[in-house]
Amino acid sequence: MSKPVCWIAGAGEFYAPAFAPLPGDYVIAADGGYESLRRRGATIDMALGDFDSLGYVPEHHNVVRCNPVKDDTDMALAVKEGLSRGYERFALLGGLGGRLAHTLANLQTLMYLSRRGARGFLAGENETATALTDGELRFSAAHRGYLSLFCLSEPACGVTLRGLKYELTDAVLESSVALGVSNEFTGRESSVAVARGTLVALWQDGRLEEMLRA
Repeated sequence: MSKPVCWIAGAGEFYAPAFAPLPGDYVIAADGGYESLRRRGATIDMALGDFDSLGYVPEHHNVVRCNPVKDDTDMALAVKEGLSRGYERFALLGGLGGRLAHTLANLQTLMYLSRRGARGFLAGENETATALTDGELRFSAAHRGYLSLFCLSEPACGVTLRGLKYELTDAVLESSVALGVSNEFTGRESSVAVARGTLVALWQDGRLEEMLRA
């Protein structure tokens, strides 16, 4: 049985086809993401943020207003809210593109989730990203296009790639070397595993629902 998902909409470009909540899921509008969801008539369970991007405090039954002087982004605060409610799967929309600083912050948020035993997916129109810590990520044979892997902190050890154009066995990826960039799916089932450390994976042909509910 698939796990329920916490959906979080940020203020960036919202890729609507990826938004597909099911009963039992939870939907958080992070600041400007409220407007993206409202325009689509989506059911919003919580509106959270300092609302500087939105420009107003929404009239909603469940508003969490944050102090604009804070250590976390609105997206990260929404993730922490989802974790506190017991969710282990997260779909982050409206978090790719736009300001590079926020894209990087959202990749860090994926790492934050991964290191706490949860899994987040950051989805845009052409790419999807996730983070993997001490584990394995599997892709179906239906995936197409490029897959890139990045180590953004301490070395990731025991990296093994199977079913991709360029395979690796027990390799080490470091933050200063782009060894994992621009691999390719081959029309076969494939996998990425890391024995110790954290990798950020970024791929085309997102197939978000398939990955979320796996």
